[in-house]
Amino acid sequence: MDFSHLLADRTHKMGASAIREILKVVSQPGMVSLAGGIPAPESFPMDIMGELAEKVIAKYGPQAFQYDFTEGFPPFREALVPHLQRKGICTTAEEILIASGSQGALDAIAKVLVSKGDKIAVEAPTYLGALQAFAPYEPTYVKMDTDDEGLIPECLERVLAANTVKLIYLVPTFQNPTGRTLPVERRKQIAEIIQRNRALLIEDDPYSALRYRGEAVPPIRSFAPENVIYLTTLSKVFAPGLRLGVCVAPPDIRRWIVVVKQGVDLHTSTFNQALAAEYLSGGYITRQLPKILAIYGPRQEAMLNALAVHFPEKFSWSKPEGGMFLWAEGPKGLDIEPLYWKAIENKVAFVPGRYFYTEPGEGLSTMRLNYTMCDEATIEGAIGVLGGVLNGALGTRPGRGA
Repeated sequence: MDFSHLLADRTHKMGASAIREILKVVSQPGMVSLAGGIPAPESFPMDIMGELAEKVIAKYGPQAFQYDFTEGFPPFREALVPHLQRKGICTTAEEILIASGSQGALDAIAKVLVSKGDKIAVEAPTYLGALQAFAPYEPTYVKMDTDDEGLIPECLERVLAANTVKLIYLVPTFQNPTGRTLPVERRKQIAEIIQRNRALLIEDDPYSALRYRGEAVPPIRSFAPENVIYLTTLSKVFAPGLRLGVCVAPPDIRRWIVVVKQGVDLHTSTFNQALAAEYLSGGYITRQLPKILAIYGPRQEAMLNALAVHFPEKFSWSKPEGGMFLWAEGPKGLDIEPLYWKAIENKVAFVPGRYFYTEPGEGLSTMRLNYTMCDEATIEGAIGVLGGVLNGALGTRPGRGA
């Protein structure tokens, strides 16, 4: 039977992730993926998972397998307080909400705040997963311009002056897809702007722990706590399959997020939260994080070096101090997507950058490259293949030398 006539009107605004669809080719035999933003399995603390599970069962017994508070498992929320403090987020256990990944928090926030036609200000480019979370609630997107240092504060000022904006969405540190990080002075400017305009900002912070060089930058929320919903996750520093997102929001919004979550899943997995509580409170994360950085740092360096050797001189790319992604941009007039399929024929996958924009026709000459899933030698070879495809299309010779 055809039940399409029963579908809600909002489904017309929903769709499968373009990236997830395009990445189906990654499963082909012999394919090297520089595409998905996936943590490397070797970064997972498998050597201690059994120990953590034993501790959880010994300490909590059946409680670890029982229904629990919608807000989150209390020992996990308590363990998060010093963890967030080290990130520059001063909060209490009562102010912390646990979601099924940051994606679950994004959906809950949109359900609480966004009505059809409401304006959400987003970077160009921005994180596609956020657009997917917002889309069912039928917002209108307002583009905010960026440069090599991220969002341009003056553009945010203009956007807020010209529009009634319900939400601002940013990934300020090692942004997905560009890898860019807002410098501290811009963060202070943005904080001042949103305070003066009584605006609300979602600060999505999944990557800041993955810093290989340079000094940490304080979160925007540290400068404007009443105007910022702060999101983070343990997916990049523990295990993504546990689906553990963290939300710190103003009180009125926090209460409604709890109501929404009660209707969706009652609460996030108690056992998974208990594992995370032991991971944090037992100091395991302080030993595991250097191991993760030791895996990813050399891979990022290998990709940056390979780009300098193999990519056309007409290309430029980001040079972040951490995170999971690099962003490459070719000359105006170049359409990357046909070259994506040429690269696929040569067994290398990436993500064309146009999928990270809200307006059609933008970002055609851009691409996102991920380095966390491949070793250094594989990255070198894959970038060599991509360079060959790009140079062939442009009629150029590779690189400017490492």
